[in-house]
Amino acid sequence: MTLHEVCNHHHMTIGTPVHALYLHPATPVKEEFYGRKLILADREEVEQEADNILKDADTSDVAFLVVGDPFGATTHSDLILRATKRGISYQVIHNASIMSAVGCCGLQLYKFGETVSIVFWTDTWKPESFFDKVKKNRQNGMHTLCLLDIKVKEQSLENLIKGRKIYEPPRYMSVNQAAQQLLEIVQNLRIRGEEPAVTEKTLCVGLARVGAEDQKVAAGTLQQMCTVDLGGPLHSLIITGDNMHPLETEMLSLFSIPENSSESC
Repeated sequence: MTLHEVCNHHHMTIGTPVHALYLHPATPVKEEFYGRKLILADREEVEQEADNILKDADTSDVAFLVVGDPFGATTHSDLILRATKRGISYQVIHNASIMSAVGCCGLQLYKFGETVSIVFWTDTWKPESFFDKVKKNRQNGMHTLCLLDIKVKEQSLENLIKGRKIYEPPRYMSVNQAAQQLLEIVQNLRIRGEEPAVTEKTLCVGLARVGAEDQKVAAGTLQQMCTVDLGGPLHSLIITGDNMHPLETEMLSLFSIPENSSESC
């Protein structure tokens, strides 16, 4: 008997686009699979109304189901802290995560440095601070996993001000968009007279839908990442470090973008 079979309540988080894309239309099938009614919990509920998930946990068993590893999000650590303060015992079942699944491209996981997030820029907000971490990783010969922005259940400024629960269509950053923003940062550094740790020719790896049957991996220069076609979300980007192991180089050759492909953004 598995854990979900003995739990009375099942909350399934839909905080990431994987859930938003695949769980909503398949909810009846999922409930049939689990043999229990599922309560879909979006990011807002998990982050702002976490006590609702725990309200019955002191008298019955509650399962909180996520895609990926439960500790891939700090929100889930918050749930554990809340449960502990209320004297509610818990059990964690670990799972695969993009943090480890990126090893499918052949880069060795112990050679990754600090992970960074790349967010969608706006006309008035173009943060570059994460690039310092990329620079530090490169200096240490480490790879950098870049987690790309997700906009789900985002409100326009007007709807936010007026308190209207109207949400914008979901957006998922692609490797192309991330590469274009990175190249703009590279140009900005040069304008300021600084030598960028990453250039147009830096070797990068684009990944899409890792773990799915149609996953795609492509290795090429940062410039090539601007135009490589990886299909739909979810995307991730790796900026490689120097001094790669020969096995890493050989593995990446399996995913090389053809040299005659377009490099213009």
